[in-house]
Amino acid sequence: MFLPTPEDLKKLRLDFNLTQAELASRAGVSQPLIARIESGDVDPRLSTLHKIFNVFDASRKEKIDVRKIMHPSVIHTSSDRSVEEAARIMEEHGYSQMPVIDKGVPVGSISTDQIVHSMTDNDVKKVSHLFVKNIMGDSFPTISPTTDANTVSRILENSTAVLVLEMGKVVGVVTKHDIMKMLRG
Repeated sequence: MFLPTPEDLKKLRLDFNLTQAELASRAGVSQPLIARIESGDVDPRLSTLHKIFNVFDASRKEKIDVRKIMHPSVIHTSSDRSVEEAARIMEEHGYSQMPVIDKGVPVGSISTDQIVHSMTDNDVKKVSHLFVKNIMGDSFPTISPTTDANTVSRILENSTAVLVLEMGKVVGVVTKHDIMKMLRG
């Protein structure tokens, strides 16, 4: 049986961004008791531990900031690059689509489907020299870094990726795969 150490309890509290006072209030105990438990000064009753872990379980189900699951490095292209360069980047990273970002701002997206479609209407050599802006589609949806994962899940029902913006600039990306990894806890 796993019994948490005082350090374990403090780490969990901090992982959920809870102050001692918030944890105490939600668990129905005093803040000084939480402080004494975390410092190892007192051994809590089983009923107190149960209350504390109920708060942790509820917090786990609540809000998970997207910042904790996003990829901070966003593989992308710019609108003034050639389609050939964009295709090479996607192939190199094993992506079927990627965002088009100019100076940190999302302006569209490009996919293998769009490239293949443009090849049916044009000569292959001509397509490779086109600019991305000539065939790109709409940008991926955008969210702030404090958006909760449940909201992102709903957005991803209709999109393959979501870009994370802070002060108007792209700082990360979240995909369906990232949401799925949350199941592993």
